[in-house]
Amino acid sequence: MGITKTDHFTGKQNELAVLAKAIGHPARIAILEYLMKVDTCICGDIVNEMPLAQPTVSQHLKELKNAGLIKGNIEGNAICYCINEEGFEKIKSFFQQIDNYTKNKKNDCC
Repeated sequence: MGITKTDHFTGKQNELAVLAKAIGHPARIAILEYLMKVDTCICGDIVNEMPLAQPTVSQHLKELKNAGLIKGNIEGNAICYCINEEGFEKIKSFFQQIDNYTKNKKNDCC
């Protein structure tokens, strides 16, 4: 079997792409905003806040968790979700690089 195109990029580049893809949906942005607002929550609370069906919300939560942007702990028969700061530190670091670039460069291109 051949190599995938992601094999041509660094681990950091692939990891950042996964994070960017995870936040690339408005429902996931809304979920993250809700988690930041309440600081912690149970899945049922998220479903009540979203204009989406429970299975759809669960799928978005799964994508965010797989990307490392949220954490989930089982509490009884529910899962309590919260923001995973480590995932956002990686995104923050990337955007800090862009910010530093734009502050220190006089862009004569285009």
